[in-house]
Parts: sequence; C-alpha cells; structure tokens
Amino acid sequence: MQSLTDNALMLKVKSGDLDKLGLLYERHKKRLFGFFYNMNSNASVSEDLVQNVFVRMLKYKHTFTGDGTFTAWMFKTARNVNYDHYRKNKVAFHQKEVSEMEYKLQDSTDTEKGIIAKDKLSMLQQAMEYLAPEKREILVLSKLKEMKFSEIAEVLGCSEGNAKVKAHRALKDLRTVFLQLEKR
Repeated sequence: MQSLTDNALMLKVKSGDLDKLGLLYERHKKRLFGFFYNMNSNASVSEDLVQNVFVRMLKYKHTFTGDGTFTAWMFKTARNVNYDHYRKNKVAFHQKEVSEMEYKLQDSTDTEKGIIAKDKLSMLQQAMEYLAPEKREILVLSKLKEMKFSEIAEVLGCSEGNAKVKAHRALKDLRTVFLQLEKR
C-alpha cells in the first residue's frame, strides 16, 4: 500500500475507503505538526490542529478533485484550520513574549560557537514571530516545508509568480527584523 501516491489514497478516501486516511495521516502528521509549530510555537495546540486537519479532510473529502497535488490541498486545509483556530480563540498569531524563548545548550567541544549558533537561531525564531501571519506562513511553506511555488500558489489561491513575490517580500521583511534584533 506504500506504493500508492497521496492523490490516489485521497481519491480512495473520497470514494468511501476511509481506512486510507490513516495512511495519509502517518505520512504527513510530522510535516503538519512542524507547520503548525512554526506558526504558533505551542506543541499541544499543534497536535490538536493536526488532528483537526484530518477531521476536516474527512468532512470535505468531496472537494478533493485530484487535479493538483494532495500536499497543496492538505496545506490549504491546514491553513484554514489554523486561521479558524485563532479566530475562534481570538489569539493573535505573532504575540509571543521574548521571555518564553528557551535556550537549550548542547554539550560540545566548542561551546562558544554553539552558544552563538543557538543565539542566532533564537533571534531568527523571534524575528519570525514579529512577522505578520501571512508572511510567516509563506516562509514556513517555502523554506521550512520546502514546498514548490506552484503548490504554494495553489494553497494561497494566487499565481505562482505572485507566490514568489510574496515569499521574496516576506524574506526581505524577515531579514530587516533579524538585523534590527541583532543590533540590540
């Protein structure tokens, strides 16, 4: 069963073979968790949202046509679940306290380099939190989830060129915020 593509599995789910959704869940749960965790930095909320994505995929299985990629359809669903969660709970995406950031140092022979790398990573995470949710989302999809711009365009409901422009602008804004944080 591992040889079936995601599109083929979802088409089977659509036609009533609901067990195939379990295979899709196993294939994509980590990827979706990473997406949500990068968006909200909360592990338990991210786990809940992953579950909600698959519940919603089951509920709206009839909307899957198989024309595009399953991944784009899944992330479009994930994006809607994410927005609905924050709208329902009236929580802002980017309001995180700097004090919530944890520094976890690993034992290494070159502790100073490790500290500098952790500090840069922490600043990058902090800079991501200062970005508008739409910009953070496109960076997570393009850079962290390594989705193709054609898939991102399908998720966002825009052209591939527009997705590239949005990613470029978001990256430019991230660079600006990061450099401001670095000057502190």
